[in-house]
Amino acid sequence: MLFSTTVLIIIGLLIYVFFYHTYGKALERDVVRADDSNPTPAHRLYDGVDYVPAVNKWVLFGHHFASIAGAAPIVGPAIAMAWGFVPALLWIWFGNVFVGAVHDYLALSASMRHDGKSIQWIAGKLMSDRTGKIFEIFILFLLILVVAAFSAILGNIFHKQPAVPSASLFFIIDALIVGTMIYRLKINLSFSTIVGLLLLALSVFLGLKFPINLPYKIWLLFLLLYIVIASVMPVWILLQPRDYLNAYILWFGLFLGGIALLFVARKMVLPAFTSFSAPVINGKPSPFWPLIPLIIACGSLSGFHSLVGSGTTSKQIDKETDALLIGYGGMFTEGFLSTIVVVSIGAFGGMVLLNAGYNIFRDAHTFSLKYLPAIKGLGGPVGIFAKTYAEAVSRVFHLSKHFIVVFASLWVSAFALTTLDTTNRIARYVVSELAEPLKNKKHTLYSIFSNRWVASLIPATLGIWLAWGGAWQVIWPAFGGANQMLASIALLTATLWVYKELKVERKYTYFVLIPALFLWITVTIALLWYLIVAIPGFFSKGIAQAVILIVFVAGMLILNFLLIYDFKKAMND
Repeated sequence: MLFSTTVLIIIGLLIYVFFYHTYGKALERDVVRADDSNPTPAHRLYDGVDYVPAVNKWVLFGHHFASIAGAAPIVGPAIAMAWGFVPALLWIWFGNVFVGAVHDYLALSASMRHDGKSIQWIAGKLMSDRTGKIFEIFILFLLILVVAAFSAILGNIFHKQPAVPSASLFFIIDALIVGTMIYRLKINLSFSTIVGLLLLALSVFLGLKFPINLPYKIWLLFLLLYIVIASVMPVWILLQPRDYLNAYILWFGLFLGGIALLFVARKMVLPAFTSFSAPVINGKPSPFWPLIPLIIACGSLSGFHSLVGSGTTSKQIDKETDALLIGYGGMFTEGFLSTIVVVSIGAFGGMVLLNAGYNIFRDAHTFSLKYLPAIKGLGGPVGIFAKTYAEAVSRVFHLSKHFIVVFASLWVSAFALTTLDTTNRIARYVVSELAEPLKNKKHTLYSIFSNRWVASLIPATLGIWLAWGGAWQVIWPAFGGANQMLASIALLTATLWVYKELKVERKYTYFVLIPALFLWITVTIALLWYLIVAIPGFFSKGIAQAVILIVFVAGMLILNFLLIYDFKKAMND
């Protein structure tokens, strides 16, 4: 069977293994020229809080992946099935190899060579001060929006599934114990890992045994307190050990899903292709290109990854050669997760939808019209993934479907919580960087805004405030475009870094320049489509919402053209 779970999983694995050892290694060898004799910022600028070398590259891989993943590599591909599973898979694989992984690896490496500075700081250095400041303000706004959205999502999950927050609290205690064992008591990593995994299993058991029932807004207050404290704590206490242990949840989930889909050998039953313009965004006929990056987002490529790579990960890398596994390999791992999502839904989605009473399979056109409304009744994109994933895993491993559905839901929640506090930590860095011009002119004011508690409290409070009344939902539909625009800007910045500072052979510059320009053109056209076609439909839902969206998207487009102008000027200087 050409389109079977077995064949598609094997193709995906072969693509990732082949390009990691060819294209990825070429970037490391001929472009970045990684050299372990160069001391990384984690060693040169060690401060015991943010600049701390990870005890092991897999520990840092766990942090990086848990921070970039969140729920996006599940949600985006599940929505993209409205176009059919073949276009979704092709974009995931193509975007991973030639755009997403290149973007992630170079953003991480450029930051590593610039004392762990953010990608927006590097853009300002290589283009102009104006570029850096505009970029920085825009990113702070987006980070506050991410805090708002993930707080709202987690607040609702915690309220509706009381076992999840209690398990999460026990897991935090688990991470604190493991961090102390590894970094303070200097206990062997293998033994500490075994203890951590046993405590992780105990956390889940205790969470189910002692659920915590609290209202949504009480959980928001708890999350406010948590992210402020978590984003100022030294990374070795909570961030590194928790995300390291989180990675084992990922490996377990990928192993179960990958093996199950490999051996279940089930034919794909959902349409391979439905329509070039399926009604994906606001019920409007949405052309696959240029809109696919806005939908699949992190499953293929994401600008948010450059913020994580240059925000926290670059300050913890022990050796330069570790960056390929963490940056390039991290994006491939996320892509494989998205591959599992598409293949699971493609093979078992028909049965799950029919069992739920949704008969939408008369033809491909009917499916494209009714797919997204139908999955709302199953709990949305996460819901249909959890149910189809459970069907695949239960058939091969003979585990309870209910247990697998709960595990998949906890999996998503764990990564969402990680993304939330990593985002606020990065926002703290941005607030401090924006305050730098005050350093010589108004030192007292600078001291206030550069204080890590104040700098952490500002974005956390604004984000929770937006989540409190649901205002974040007004602007969220445009976040996909903003996220991909960030990726194009980060790639343009990486192009300048490669061309002007690394001074590599011109042919290697094209490794970065071609995907950067392709992405910039794609995202620009997508944002224009969103502004002209999709946003008018929001007027029926409220004039204020539509006006805010118009201002937000128009502002992004203006920024986009300013940055491409600054890029062209910097390339010619």
